[in-house]
Amino acid sequence: LKMPDLPPDQEELALEEVGKDINRLRLVANRFSDIGSLPKLDVMPIAPIVYGMAEDMRHRIPQQGKRVTLDVDVPSDLKAPLNAELFEWVIENLLKNALDAIETDHGAIAITAGSANGRIRIDVRDTGKGIERSQWKNVFRPGYSTKKRGWGLGLSLAKRIVEDYHGGSLTLTQSRVGHGTTFRIELPAGERA
Repeated sequence: LKMPDLPPDQEELALEEVGKDINRLRLVANRFSDIGSLPKLDVMPIAPIVYGMAEDMRHRIPQQGKRVTLDVDVPSDLKAPLNAELFEWVIENLLKNALDAIETDHGAIAITAGSANGRIRIDVRDTGKGIERSQWKNVFRPGYSTKKRGWGLGLSLAKRIVEDYHGGSLTLTQSRVGHGTTFRIELPAGERA
């Protein structure tokens, strides 16, 4: 924007991106504020949150130079007591981890959901590098990471958000080295639509 001869169309695009960045920063600040207090939970459908975050992630995939499919199958009638901003953060974290776990130039991520016995199950499955069985107990430990960047807090915070704020659970249900990983979120079901 400081460039004196920036064409109007590029200026408009730059302003749009700055606006998106400001909204993302506001969202991050709100999430940390929510973590520091008891957030209000409202019974709402989970599908719009999951589909919305998946769509955001689809826009990021090409920037990583990968061809990754991201399939979502979440029934529209599943409802749970949620804090939308914090729950969105959990889904975002699981999707980012799944994308990072796919170290080849192609792979797949799938999010599926269903309900049984008053609980909602959401599975996030990837075809990434997998996690050795001996490391399963460490994945939710603060500071644990297999990545070159990051602090190893994502899964720890996600687990805290799901368990402490939403009364659910976040578990690593399956992983095979070279074949991928599945994380499961379980939440108490709310009223059906």
